[in-house]
Amino acid sequence: MESIKNYFKNLFKDFKFSSEFVVKCLGYLILIAYVILMAFGTLVFSPTNVFWRSLNFFSKAAQYNTFVRIVSYFIFFLGASWAVRKVLKLIAIPLKKGKAIVEILCSLIKYVAVIMLLFCVLKAFGVDTTAILAGIGILGLIVGLGAQPLIADILAGLFIVFEGVFDVGDIIVYGGFRGTVKEIGIRTTQIVDTSGNVKIINNSNLKEVINMTDQLSLAVCDIGIEYGESLERVEAILKAHLDEVKAAIPDIKEGPFYKGVAELGDSAVVIRFAAQCEEGARYQVERDMNRQFKLLFDKNNINIPFPQIVLNQPTTFEDATKKQQKDAKSFVAEQKELSKGIADSDLNDV
Repeated sequence: MESIKNYFKNLFKDFKFSSEFVVKCLGYLILIAYVILMAFGTLVFSPTNVFWRSLNFFSKAAQYNTFVRIVSYFIFFLGASWAVRKVLKLIAIPLKKGKAIVEILCSLIKYVAVIMLLFCVLKAFGVDTTAILAGIGILGLIVGLGAQPLIADILAGLFIVFEGVFDVGDIIVYGGFRGTVKEIGIRTTQIVDTSGNVKIINNSNLKEVINMTDQLSLAVCDIGIEYGESLERVEAILKAHLDEVKAAIPDIKEGPFYKGVAELGDSAVVIRFAAQCEEGARYQVERDMNRQFKLLFDKNNINIPFPQIVLNQPTTFEDATKKQQKDAKSFVAEQKELSKGIADSDLNDV
């Protein structure tokens, strides 16, 4: 319900009086007037009234005004198509999954409405639509043989939707392009990245896609400490304050976990932390972890090395106390146990 309220709130948030707005309002007024006439026309017009017989194409009257009948067809089919698609999209707003199915249905409704409108207009002009249907069937068979890529796109789109490969709103990676699924159409899928760039891909080409939304993603943070720093002292401090780091980053779902020494670099001992979060928040979680661990190290006099020329006596580093050595040992064992579900291959791929 809250999602629907937000939809209507955003609908009027950027209200601007423009020609487009005037056209939309005019269209709404015509549609409302048409619905009222169709619902209560029998109370206003007599059955023999030419305008009423022309407007109400459900009647069996043989004589009607062609122009009025065609206008009625346009308002009915286009208005009904628009109303049904709006209702479907409103229903889909609170749904986490199933938005792609709604998009497919909306596309189908739009195309079916246009085809039915075309046939009704031809019928209003007295054209024999039965012969046209037979001709279209033969023509469709011929065109179908030469439009196999189009058919492949349509079938692939249906399989994507009904097999749940990904849905509208999911974050996927295709051919190195990472973005959010904006729309799954009958023939193509649209993906938009964080910069607003839209990539349009034929459904049949979506063969090697990575869905980043189905499972929690891994956020990794590597921080270097000086070689002279006591690793056990650092680990003991981490044991005492790791929960505070998690509390400061609400987007973390599981973790952060201390994974140990990732690298013995040229000028630093690199220690690694990992946390699980939603894919959409992964990069922000990594930045937040960098910040929180930097603040934690500053408070506890743990130096992060950087290129410098030493002109004075080297820094005297603190040794770990017996208690800190014990805490560090139990902390490392505990963290290994807690993060067993995170494979080393996952960390190496990040």
